[in-house]
Amino acid sequence: MKITVLLVEDSTLQKMVNERLLHRAGYAVLNASDGEEALRLAKEKIPDIILLDMLLPKLGGREVMHALRSAAPTAHIPVLIFSSLSQANELKLTDEGAAGYFAKSRLAENPAGAEKELVQLIAGLVQRSREKASAKSTAAQAGAKAT
Repeated sequence: MKITVLLVEDSTLQKMVNERLLHRAGYAVLNASDGEEALRLAKEKIPDIILLDMLLPKLGGREVMHALRSAAPTAHIPVLIFSSLSQANELKLTDEGAAGYFAKSRLAENPAGAEKELVQLIAGLVQRSREKASAKSTAAQAGAKAT
């Protein structure tokens, strides 16, 4: 099954570059250019993963992530912080619900290596999310049969 990525990016150039990268990796890509659009698309389309910039118009990345975590339909979707901001906030963001952090600057510094690492990170996060969902489903079915 093809992985669907919601790319939340307000820079037109960054959006084009990253969308191309994700398409080359075989992912289906949805785009949002601000926090409100990101929340709407996440709830309507339920992507497999969200790549979330932190500096966004309307709603910032942190507010988007908190809203996603607090809504049942989107709470399970892994959110990968995809930002130019310092990684100093990575631990705090993962404590608040982010699945990980990837600095955009790494793509400029080492394009081939960083692209491969980003694609592998996305695949791994989606696989873990699917395994977790499958385990919950199996446990729920076992509980229903036991009653």
